[in-house]
Amino acid sequence: MTDDKDQEKVATAARLFDVRSVIGGLFVLYGLIVTLIGIFDSGADLDKAEGIRINLWMGISMLVFGLLMLLWLKLNPPTPPREPDVEDELPPDERRV
Repeated sequence: MTDDKDQEKVATAARLFDVRSVIGGLFVLYGLIVTLIGIFDSGADLDKAEGIRINLWMGISMLVFGLLMLLWLKLNPPTPPREPDVEDELPPDERRV
C-alpha cells in the first residue's frame, strides 16, 4: 500500500516540477498582465508606438505561448523515474536474455 502512495508522490512531483508547467504558468500570468495593460493603453502610449497596440499584441502572444506549453504538458505528461532493477546493475555479460 505504501509503495502505491510513494509512486503517486513521485508522479505528482514529476508533474509539478516539469519545466513546461513553470514556463507555461509564468507566460500565462505575464500574458494576462500585459494584455490588460494593452487594453487600457493611453493615447500617449499609442503615440509612442505609432498607433500600434504593442502591449496588447505581445500579451496575446504570451498567453497563446503559455497555453500551448500547458497543453503540451497535458497531452504528453512526464513519466516518473523508475527504480532500477537488479539486472540493470549487473554487467552486460551476466544479464539474463
